Amino acid sequence: MADKNERLYGLIGYPLTHSFSQNYFNQKFESENINARYINFEIPDIGDLMEVVAEHPNLCGLNVTIPYKELVIPYMDEMDDDAAKIGAVNVIKFIRKKNDLKFNGYNSDIIGFCDSIRPLLNPEREKALILGTGGAAKAVYQGFINMGITPSYVSRTTRPGILTYSDLTPEVMDAHKIIVNTTPLGMYPHIDECPDIPYNLLTPKHLCYDLLYNPDITLFMKKAAEHGAEVKNGLEMLLLQAFASWNIWNEQD
Repeated sequence: MADKNERLYGLIGYPLTHSFSQNYFNQKFESENINARYINFEIPDIGDLMEVVAEHPNLCGLNVTIPYKELVIPYMDEMDDDAAKIGAVNVIKFIRKKNDLKFNGYNSDIIGFCDSIRPLLNPEREKALILGTGGAAKAVYQGFINMGITPSYVSRTTRPGILTYSDLTPEVMDAHKIIVNTTPLGMYPHIDECPDIPYNLLTPKHLCYDLLYNPDITLFMKKAAEHGAEVKNGLEMLLLQAFASWNIWNEQD
């Protein structure tokens, strides 16, 4: 029989092939004796969200992954500034008062990214190149703005205000001491791929950060390290954004 006092959390997305979140949270609940459970809700349409909520009256919060980070926004009653600015929600907190239910949207990717890269910043690392322009890139961009770093997007396609890979001259590479890969290039099983940047222009003053974490050391990181650059993968960001989700769900309103 279901425990009425058990708090329920979960993840919505489609397809849900791997779930770091489910393992992380259920291990946390067990080790800390928290009366809660984390479930994956693999929904083929965002319209199914209301059914998930209706069927689980003890649902307190959700994480949101691809392809619903943008599509979930119309369901939000309130959004925090960062989520609103980048147009992506990956944490939903449900506020229940009597018969009233509110959906509040947040973005913990920004928190996880900032908390993981902040210890590596220094006065020379004041400008950043963001490889890619998707949802993850937008979170990284806003994170840099929040930290006072000047970011620029790099894309394969020519667009106003966005650099292309052919624009990465020695002057540009020298001016931007932080390079963040937000593309899937190099992710398992395609471990022999990497973004097409001039690795020979990297120095020990550069920081090359890859949002990927499988494999531990991507080809982007390996080639950057060969030229002395400091490198970091996205595993800590993943852990910190999960930690931030938990804090959001448990903040008193």
